[in-house]
Amino acid sequence: MSDGILDEAYERLHHTGPEYEGWLSNHGPMAVEALARHGHERQVHRWLDDYLTRLDELPRGLRPIDDWRAALGDAKRAGDWLAHFDRQLREAPWRDVLGTWWPRLLPGIAAGATHGVIRVGHAVRALHLHGANPPRLTELGQALGYWAARWQPVPGADRLLAAAPSGTTAEQVDQEGPDVVAALTGLPRIDDRTGGIRERLGRLVSVPRWEPALAALRPARTPSEAERGLGTLVHRAGLDYLRFGHAEPVMLVHAVTAPTAVLRTLPALDRALWAPSFAAAWAAAAAVTSVYAPSDAVAPPSVATGTPAEVFARAARHGDAHVVKLADAVLDAHAATGDRRLLDAAGYAAQLI
Repeated sequence: MSDGILDEAYERLHHTGPEYEGWLSNHGPMAVEALARHGHERQVHRWLDDYLTRLDELPRGLRPIDDWRAALGDAKRAGDWLAHFDRQLREAPWRDVLGTWWPRLLPGIAAGATHGVIRVGHAVRALHLHGANPPRLTELGQALGYWAARWQPVPGADRLLAAAPSGTTAEQVDQEGPDVVAALTGLPRIDDRTGGIRERLGRLVSVPRWEPALAALRPARTPSEAERGLGTLVHRAGLDYLRFGHAEPVMLVHAVTAPTAVLRTLPALDRALWAPSFAAAWAAAAAVTSVYAPSDAVAPPSVATGTPAEVFARAARHGDAHVVKLADAVLDAHAATGDRRLLDAAGYAAQLI
């Protein structure tokens, strides 16, 4: 991977806002990081030439963020949040800034249809792989600023986060960990499937089975258990895309990419934050599943896959940012599990989107 091309792409994108055409997320920084990560640097600028034409300018700030709690989730303050994190990252090491703000932002993981946390995950991976420099720090700042401006909780997740242990405890290897598969299977569905994700998430509060189903996943008791639970969540959500993706091909991608972003960020965080991070990732994936997945699954399709490199190359040729990002996520999950069905999910998304 050529980090120089990624930095050039970041510099082009950092003149644009985190959203366009109302509140559609700017997928540019996430997609170019994935393309570069998998060796497709030659496509990055050509892909950007087209994508940049649809984006809005970087929003201007109104006034400094003073009461950050009051400003969370205020999209009109997007420019202020971007400026706030730009200053923060000029004044302190990026891991310190991330460590301070991650627990503040985590309860609002639904921000921007989960794109806030997803963009942070891509930015953190770039910093991990290549070190800190101005374009990469700017990207992390814009990702955090977007998350803060669109901060949105998942209904009922506050109790889930409160139940997650904080602090590193002794590792427990003789007990079963969180049963992700059973918890995913038990998720209810909303009846009214109209509108966007903000409207749909709001309907979860009137679903009697929602909060019990959300609480059905046992909290991770140790950092290692949280990491394993996240890996299993990404794995199973990837397989569920094969069963449910036909109903909402774009939106169900986020049930995979949001927990993937959290998993990628863990190494940059204090281990005391791993269990709450798992709880928030579960809430995000569960909510996306409940408001977009159909009640009845279909038989997984037959998809020509090939090697992981071939799978990603097809996604890159397809060009849609969601196809690229899903391929990026399931390749990570495949590398961790060896489950080739995950590669089918990437090919299926390319057929559907």
